[in-house]
Amino acid sequence: IKEDFEIIDKNRIPNTTELKNEEKEKTEEARWSAPLLSLAKKASENLALSYGNALKSASLVGFISKPVSNDSTAKTSARYHAMEERANLMNMMKLSIKILIQSALSLGRTLDSDFPPLQQFFVVLEHCLKHGLKVKKTFIGQNKSFFGPLELVEKLCPEASDIATSVKNLPELKTAVGRGRAWLYLALMQKKLADYLKVLLDHKHLLSEFYEPDALMMEEEGAVIVGLLVGLNVIDANLCLKGEDLDSQVGVIDFSLYLKETQDSDGKQDGGITAVLDQKHYVEELNRHLSCTVADLQNKIDCLEKTNSKLQEELAAATDRIGSLQEEQQQLKQQNELIRERSEKSVEVTKEDTKVELDTYKQSRQGLDEMYSDVWKQLKEEKKIRLELEKELELQIGMKTEMEIAMKLLEKDTHEKQDTLVALRQQLEEVKAINLQMFHKSQ
Repeated sequence: IKEDFEIIDKNRIPNTTELKNEEKEKTEEARWSAPLLSLAKKASENLALSYGNALKSASLVGFISKPVSNDSTAKTSARYHAMEERANLMNMMKLSIKILIQSALSLGRTLDSDFPPLQQFFVVLEHCLKHGLKVKKTFIGQNKSFFGPLELVEKLCPEASDIATSVKNLPELKTAVGRGRAWLYLALMQKKLADYLKVLLDHKHLLSEFYEPDALMMEEEGAVIVGLLVGLNVIDANLCLKGEDLDSQVGVIDFSLYLKETQDSDGKQDGGITAVLDQKHYVEELNRHLSCTVADLQNKIDCLEKTNSKLQEELAAATDRIGSLQEEQQQLKQQNELIRERSEKSVEVTKEDTKVELDTYKQSRQGLDEMYSDVWKQLKEEKKIRLELEKELELQIGMKTEMEIAMKLLEKDTHEKQDTLVALRQQLEEVKAINLQMFHKSQ
């Protein structure tokens, strides 16, 4: 049986999407025992080794062009260590979800917060969310809480606003860890935990503020775990947040839930052998999928090599462009210096001209002020003369008016006298005529 576990090729890399599909297809396994846990550990080791071999092969074909140094070796070992951590956490999450679903279905009732598989599920999930979490420095000290990324869900998904409001209104929560755990409890009861985490994974540019680049939530293992969480929608949970100590430290994973005590009876030994054989077939199928994944990764490496060559050409062109721009910048600096000197000279000349014009203006202003005072005096004298002339003119006009009236009266009187004179002449003529008649009669 032990020899059957050596069928995994160490040069192969797993495809997390296919692992997710494989997990959904095998919904009913016989049972999980100690050989299964050893198989998961060995699979995790092989996954890390296969990732390392793939990276080494990529460096040999030119994907990693720089020579390996002590710093690069340390970074590579740290990257391998992070891969192993992600693989272990992903496998533990698979086991915890599997045990939780089986236990809940066998129990046949609503789960509460005291249910051990549910408690262990939240412990494993918390470890997954804390993997690769950046340390935030505050005035009090360093803070490392997974509640920060969960707060983004309210902005990205309006449906989660009720959860955020409920968590903020709980007075017994004193720390960010407690609020994060309460948020997970409420999301599980809403059966929206997988949906909310899926929204976070769709916005990894926001998660980069909280997680390191090699964190579980930033890699494909995070998508696998979110896919596994969809299966929890079949579970009904009623978790009471009041009275729960949610501000305590992170719990320890209890592996005893995932291990079965060995029995001395032959029947149970046969059952264990059957389970191991089933796992052998599972690993063979997994190995077949991994071989396909290796071919895909090789194609990706070829594409990346082509992309790398194109980027090098673009880099050379950009370097030439930068050189020409630097020369142009130097020329512009020289022109700018000449323009600045000319402008300074023109400013000095303008200042001197302005000063001369200002002195001239002051002198002309003084002469104009004196001229203005003289003109003002003349104006006053002319005003007085004008007033006197106006008065004399009024007198002359009055006298002229009186003379016109007197002339009119004289003319009228003259006309009357002429009329009287004419009448007297007529009377005189008549008298003369009468006298002549009388004279003739007297003769």
